[in-house]
Amino acid sequence: MKLLEIKNLHASVEGKEILRGIDLGVGRGEVHAIMGPNGAGKSTLGAVLTGRPGYEVTEGTVTFDGADLFAMAPEERSWAGLFLSFQYPVEIPGVSITNFMKAALNARRKAQGLEEMKAGEFLKLMKEKMAFVQMKGEFAKREVNVGFSGGEKKRNEIFQMAMLDPVLSILDETDSGLDVDALKIVAAGVNALRTPEKSVLIITHYQKLLEYIVPDVVHVLKEGRIVRTAGKELAEQIWREGFESIV
Repeated sequence: MKLLEIKNLHASVEGKEILRGIDLGVGRGEVHAIMGPNGAGKSTLGAVLTGRPGYEVTEGTVTFDGADLFAMAPEERSWAGLFLSFQYPVEIPGVSITNFMKAALNARRKAQGLEEMKAGEFLKLMKEKMAFVQMKGEFAKREVNVGFSGGEKKRNEIFQMAMLDPVLSILDETDSGLDVDALKIVAAGVNALRTPEKSVLIITHYQKLLEYIVPDVVHVLKEGRIVRTAGKELAEQIWREGFESIV
């Protein structure tokens, strides 16, 4: 059984159909990349999977770890182990990174029937994961993403991913706006979190990120449909010839 199984998925935004029949399966431990031009529906797919409001599923099914994903509220999907790294991480004024992560982590633990993490244990874990993604300790006291550079916001997303330890991570154009050094740090964090049980779905325009996070499978999305699926060599072809070469 696949960890994520998408069958004939159709979805619309404000009455306009964006996804037009997606079929996709992600096994445990696999890294899949979804590439495509602007407007292809890549970010819509991530939004639909995580339950973002405003996206209407009109046809098709999605199972996650054997359960009906669409029967779950967005927070239940997170508690079940689904994580989305945003293309444009939002600022949350007035909420420190420490308080934000403590609330998120303990909400998931509660859903799993576990007790809240003790303060000392939580702070030790947080210090360890911040060092893991090369975030300075002072960031723990800062408001979530407020005044952060683009690279700092993306690094903070991977830090959250490390803290929550999801089963399936969806990275929605995490490479957008990153310089090479930040890209390497983000990729190293993602690679270090990979296990035979954890999977990653990378949504990207560009092949560069896939030099650092090597995918098992590459899908090309055009006009709401997957038009080609192959190995990592497909990303290399796109880099050489562009999306127009894929039919």
